[in-house]
Amino acid sequence: MKRLLTTIILSTFLIKTATCQEETKEKGIEISGSVDTYWKYDFQNKPNINTYFTEDNNSVSIGMVDLAVKKKFKKASFVGELSFGPRGQYRSIMNGDGQAGDDKNSFHIQNLYVGYDLTEKLNLTAGFMGTFVGFEVISPTYNFHYSTSYLFGAGPFQDAGLKATYSFSDKVALMVGLFNDWNVYQDMNGVSHVGSQLAYTPNDKSSFYLNFLTGSSAGGKNNYSSGTLVDLVANYDFTSKFFLGLNATNYKKRDGGGYSGIALYPRIHFSENFGLGLREEFFQTHKEEENGIPSSNILATTLTAEYNYHGFKFIPEIRIDKGNAERFIKNDLSPTKSAGQFLLACVYSF
Repeated sequence: MKRLLTTIILSTFLIKTATCQEETKEKGIEISGSVDTYWKYDFQNKPNINTYFTEDNNSVSIGMVDLAVKKKFKKASFVGELSFGPRGQYRSIMNGDGQAGDDKNSFHIQNLYVGYDLTEKLNLTAGFMGTFVGFEVISPTYNFHYSTSYLFGAGPFQDAGLKATYSFSDKVALMVGLFNDWNVYQDMNGVSHVGSQLAYTPNDKSSFYLNFLTGSSAGGKNNYSSGTLVDLVANYDFTSKFFLGLNATNYKKRDGGGYSGIALYPRIHFSENFGLGLREEFFQTHKEEENGIPSSNILATTLTAEYNYHGFKFIPEIRIDKGNAERFIKNDLSPTKSAGQFLLACVYSF
């Protein structure tokens, strides 16, 4: 009798423990983040290549501290992500109060949104979200190259809005949404952008994303984000060691300007801890007839090595940019069509 009673009590305890563990796991909050720092030297000893986040020359400089929390309980979820420091602050378009280029603020909202699964196939998400456009992102954790592309800098960083995502199968999904102007918490002319993403993942080796974003921003056709953008992102793992990525974009502004470009991202992994990657990018700005601004283009070649160890990444990188116009400067401040830089970066993610 005592043995039977002990067995019943023990079984009840184990069932309750398992239930509590399941509930804890289901209700748990996931915390992640990263920190990064870099040193960059321009070959002319002058700040030259003005893509985002690596503007400082011959200086040990900081990137940002990035902190994210997310939680999912059954059908509902939320994501909140804040960053502190130049990479996630005034160099990421706007700060905590929504002001662009204000280096006096202390943080930048990367993501702040909630989601709800209406069905197993249909999800609604609302809030301030990292853009669905492009290959690269603000956080260095998810980029192989530490410096960023011209395509990344020219496009939107964040999109606030309401979107619906429907999964037709485990291979095909479609997102459609209404969005604010690019990179703003509050839309001053009302929600006036429409965006979509068609995602196709035929297998575990490849994925393709066709992105579309169009609308008119506050200020009319002369606002930079008044226009239509079409963007393609593709990823393919040829082998377990060789990867190729592609990003192609065309953006037409309402006033006739805009940009287009293509970037290839071949990458080879020699071991679990070491890889070598190339970014070959052609970027072109469109001619603006009304403002008398001619078209220009640039070819940017970036070679990056990466050593990683349990969340730590050490990144040596060399980059050469060459354009059809004299957009760079030499050491004596005379103009030149090309520029080069070398950098060392450290990133730790958790």
